[in-house]
Amino acid sequence: MRALEPLAWVGPAVLLIALVVLWPVIEMIRSSFLKISRFGIVQGGNGLANYEKLFGEKDFADIMVRSVVWVVAVVALTVLISLALAQLFNQHFPLRKIARWALIAPWAASVLMTAIIFKWMLDPEVGVINQIRVRLGLIDAMGGAAADQLGDASTAMPWLVFVAVFVSVPFTTYALLAGLATIPSDVYEAARMDGAGRLRTYWSITLPLLRPALTVAALINVMNVFNSFPIIWAMTHGQPGYSTATSTIFMFILKGSDIGESAAMSVVNFGMVIVLTVIFLKVSRWNKEVT
Repeated sequence: MRALEPLAWVGPAVLLIALVVLWPVIEMIRSSFLKISRFGIVQGGNGLANYEKLFGEKDFADIMVRSVVWVVAVVALTVLISLALAQLFNQHFPLRKIARWALIAPWAASVLMTAIIFKWMLDPEVGVINQIRVRLGLIDAMGGAAADQLGDASTAMPWLVFVAVFVSVPFTTYALLAGLATIPSDVYEAARMDGAGRLRTYWSITLPLLRPALTVAALINVMNVFNSFPIIWAMTHGQPGYSTATSTIFMFILKGSDIGESAAMSVVNFGMVIVLTVIFLKVSRWNKEVT
């Protein structure tokens, strides 16, 4: 009986994981092989037809490439900016507490609300950003094609990336700040005694010792950004066409016409998250000890 005692503690957690994680994944995979009407009525098996239809979509390849570029761009910029901010906020300077609290604001606000606010700011008719551009002489007038920055993928995607970075930086910065707090001060004292400069100290001591926190923060960002929905949907709906859609947005759009194909897209997304996570962990060498 004593051997079964751990089950009383582990059992509820295992059951919760099975209900919240495993069962939806199984249902998702099962649904991808079914023919389901747009009203959710199962009409029988469909074999690989959902996947064949999905891979046959003319925009599928572009959407998948865009999804990878979206993740890499947002995560890379987030990490670089957060490294700089974490190093800044780890120093002592006047009003540091206020600056740290101000950094929390984008994180505390709803992502959807933030995206909607930026969409209003970019409105071609009344948006404050375009009003500033008019006054600076960057565009001739409001309401024209030049003012509609979300109406063209070449200008919309940079704004989407900017908003995604804007809402991701606070969490990442605080995660790195926590990592910096664990680095013992005597390590830096030893480096100074050896004559190491600031850049050399940061590269050879801070970054290696910060790697565990950096790996966790970046990995969470990879998964969150890949599955990000509110920012793109609120600002562009993936339009014009599918030119700003990622695989998550495409999956949601497909749900309105073909649930089976949407389920197939969900399975592809699930596989992509796993692949990106494995690649990231391989590149980051997360299981290598810092020497």
